[in-house]
Amino acid sequence: MEDRREPRPDTPLGYLQRLPASILLDRLPVPILAVHLDGTIVHANPAFEDMLGFEQNAVVGRETADVLAAILADDTTAIEYLRGAAGDIISLVAEDGSTVRAVVSESVFTRKDDPVALVCFHDVTEQLWDAKRISTTPSYRGRDA
Repeated sequence: MEDRREPRPDTPLGYLQRLPASILLDRLPVPILAVHLDGTIVHANPAFEDMLGFEQNAVVGRETADVLAAILADDTTAIEYLRGAAGDIISLVAEDGSTVRAVVSESVFTRKDDPVALVCFHDVTEQLWDAKRISTTPSYRGRDA
């Protein structure tokens, strides 16, 4: 017979299962962004905000368009854009208006009816500078890579 009891809180598994997901996301050193279907940013961990030069908690509640350099077509949602860009280098807008290039992951939420996309980023701006694939002078919104 299968034991359906939850692990005891004093075990490593019990400890992990009792931590809220948002605390775990905030502690990860990888930039993470969660976007709602309506384009609102519902979570940005400190690593994401740091990557773009924002103060802590300055991004949550804003429109995704505030951090995406791409101008989305009227029939494309931010979630569709992020899901479609998985594995690609995209341009993000930093707090100072400069452009940060980052590889975006697949969304952790994979069902098409998930109301949130949760993606990770890997900043490749310096690698592109070193490879002379982009200029070292900052580019600004309206000029994509």
